Amino acid sequence: MGHVVDLQIASEVLNIPCLTQFQHWVDTVLNHVSHNAFELTIRLVDSQESQQLNYQYRQQDKPTNVLSFPFEIPDGIELNLLGDLVICTQVVAQEAKVQNKALFDHWAHMVIHGCLHLLGYDHINDNDAVEMEALEIKILAELAINNPYES
Repeated sequence: MGHVVDLQIASEVLNIPCLTQFQHWVDTVLNHVSHNAFELTIRLVDSQESQQLNYQYRQQDKPTNVLSFPFEIPDGIELNLLGDLVICTQVVAQEAKVQNKALFDHWAHMVIHGCLHLLGYDHINDNDAVEMEALEIKILAELAINNPYES
């Protein structure tokens, strides 16, 4: 199914996935959990923009790996807009290094994690976290990526 991915690059970091890779990851996760075609934006940012958005929307004064902004469709309007993912290139690279994960495997995990948030999944309580992590693990396995929650 053809999902539309709008990729915005607002980062100086060079070692990032290309649109084709992002498209593949988005298609894999969205086709796994839905039969609808969606459109979403993935914006790659540096630490400063991530920190500003994280503080503005989550009151956390630090950059973070991925922020999800679901699109709230007004009643009576038919749109396939899923929302926006804002991914911090430096945080993803640093996490991959610290956690000893392949960089693009970690990128795939962040895209899948963010897309699930856009679809309404969360990890606020333990039961929801277990459900969301199990789904992430299953989707990553389809991409031949190991369980990111095992150390």
